[in-house]
Amino acid sequence: MNPGVFVTGTDTGVGKTFASCVLIEALRSRGVHVVPMKPIAAGAIAHDGGWANEDTLALMQAAGCPASLAAEVTPVLLREPMAPHIAAAREGRTIDLAPVWPAWARLAKAGTFSVVEGVGGFRVPLGSGLDTVDLARTYALPLVMVVGMRLGCLNHALLTAEAIGRAGLALAGWIANTIDPQMAVADENVGALRERLGAPLLGRLPWAPQASARSLAPWLDVAPLLAER
Repeated sequence: MNPGVFVTGTDTGVGKTFASCVLIEALRSRGVHVVPMKPIAAGAIAHDGGWANEDTLALMQAAGCPASLAAEVTPVLLREPMAPHIAAAREGRTIDLAPVWPAWARLAKAGTFSVVEGVGGFRVPLGSGLDTVDLARTYALPLVMVVGMRLGCLNHALLTAEAIGRAGLALAGWIANTIDPQMAVADENVGALRERLGAPLLGRLPWAPQASARSLAPWLDVAPLLAER
């Protein structure tokens, strides 16, 4: 299977999908053929005669994938935008990771580097005895952690990094995403995480709600992710 990263977040609402799109654009600017995947998504909109997740479509657009691949990029799609295990229960479904690996194997043939986005934070429940840690382990890829820069981010980031290590997975890098432009001492918070995380800061995305992922690609340094290719 080709190399890649699994993108997780310190919480829901930290801009994980947008950061993933910027990451994809930064990799593509280096000539890397990226395969995107969001294996589990909650929240569907009508799309091309069927259903798709908006985050899925954003990842596909960033990677230049045809829209027809939406069902492969997200093999487990739930209708309502809520915690996945609750959305599944409301549909009378049980989330099963069985479709995830074969979908990735098919997609991976079309590229050289995979960017797989998780759902919610790193420990979001997916079902009885199943959560996103199990999903990350399915891929066994190094992780990129998106830290939403706001009050409380230090604790969230350090606990997430600790959970990643305890799961036996590697933290390849992290992205500081400015989601609160009024955050006090933001520079000092970034500095504290740089000292403690033990993984490279890939970049610090500015507060730019109207900016495209492509325009922010230069803000990320993806060299550490490509060093072992």
